[in-house]
Amino acid sequence: FKLFRKSVMKRLVDLATKISPENRKKIRYLAVGFWNTVFSYAAFVLLYYLTHSRLHYMFILVLSQIVGLTNAYICYKLIVFKTKGNIIREYLRFYVVYGTTFIVNLVLIGLFVEVLGINPVISQGIIAIIVVTMAYFGHSRFSFSAK
Repeated sequence: FKLFRKSVMKRLVDLATKISPENRKKIRYLAVGFWNTVFSYAAFVLLYYLTHSRLHYMFILVLSQIVGLTNAYICYKLIVFKTKGNIIREYLRFYVVYGTTFIVNLVLIGLFVEVLGINPVISQGIIAIIVVTMAYFGHSRFSFSAK
């Protein structure tokens, strides 16, 4: 088993050294995006189960988005794009992208829950896939672009 493990690790290290810097950035983006999705969804679920008897699910969504966006900005800035300076510009652009996706999220969760009758927790899990895709294109082409 040790020999197999060393062989696999050696192949992974060899592969990692052959990945271009641009592709490494994409891999980091996907990893951070995955983390942010899990983190934000977990924040929504936790807040929902702790407060749904007192707070409307839309308000819970707003609270979880604030927590999730703070985490997301820090992770994208430090881990993925590793940009220096322009913090205010990037932060504002970041919120423009997420503001847009948040509006889409609010509309869709209302539609899924009120019209389609899907549980808010299940709805948010489905909607997260749509929102993550939108955010990827917005951040890669707007929030953290050099332009």
